[in-house]
Amino acid sequence: MSTSPEAVSFDDDSMWVTLGDGRTIGVPLVWFPRLLRATPAQRESVELSRRGLHWEALDEDISVAGLLAGHGDLTRERAPAA
Repeated sequence: MSTSPEAVSFDDDSMWVTLGDGRTIGVPLVWFPRLLRATPAQRESVELSRRGLHWEALDEDISVAGLLAGHGDLTRERAPAA
């Protein structure tokens, strides 16, 4: 069995990734601002690889390992301290 992604789907608030080992991972879209702001057509243009997900037009790459570890978008800037 493999943890490679087999399918990706979205609802209003979440991204769902089906893995080769039978698990489905659900994560909130707010973890990935580029996907949150994307149109449905942009979200559907995902490329699956052995290790993760890629959206060329959105400049977004998400690894399965990161999803399994509970990581969101690690590249976004943090808000400055008040």
